[in-house]
Amino acid sequence: MTEKESKEKSLQEQKEEYPAPGWDAITAAFDKLYPGQDHPRHFGCLISWHLGGPDPLQGVSAYDGGDYFHFVSYGLSDLYEKEGTDPEYSGYGLEFTLKLRKEGMGEEIAEQQCIIGIFNDLARLTFEKGEQFFPNEYIYTGQELGFDVNQRSKLTGFVTALDDAGTIDTPNGKVDFVKLIGATDAELKAVMDKKLTVQELIEKIGDITDYTRDSVI
Repeated sequence: MTEKESKEKSLQEQKEEYPAPGWDAITAAFDKLYPGQDHPRHFGCLISWHLGGPDPLQGVSAYDGGDYFHFVSYGLSDLYEKEGTDPEYSGYGLEFTLKLRKEGMGEEIAEQQCIIGIFNDLARLTFEKGEQFFPNEYIYTGQELGFDVNQRSKLTGFVTALDDAGTIDTPNGKVDFVKLIGATDAELKAVMDKKLTVQELIEKIGDITDYTRDSVI
């Protein structure tokens, strides 16, 4: 047996010992969007939240969409066996996604880790306070500086939409992919003041988080 065959056998044995049908379902959904990207850049956590680690999410993958990176989280839904009590949905019933335009980014790895930090901050609200996130909502942070690494952009918070990956059925229940879309303070305040809806704002700004754009309000 070659070294490669030995490694492949070891991985297969791990999958059989620790099956992760929820994890596999998320990966399969994004493999359909990005065929051929069998090994997207993945950021895992060193110590699981259940073992006292600081980050609720067990991992985030970043797929290359050409002009943008498409992030997807692993950990808000039941990745292994079913733990949630809702018979219809898996875990909290969602995973975060975000499309980040490459133009205007700073150092690539640092910017990607910044997005992962944001995902974990929001997931922490869910794990600790039970806060839920759904499509067609806004997330107002109240901050004045951009959430990019160098804080040069005008994007301070988010609106949400159902991702291109949609809603999937997994062995542990349904999972909605909730896309975060970067928005400016003025845009978010306009939504909060009911001057326009989340859907109307997304029609104006698109679904890609773009650090280079100006506010449309």
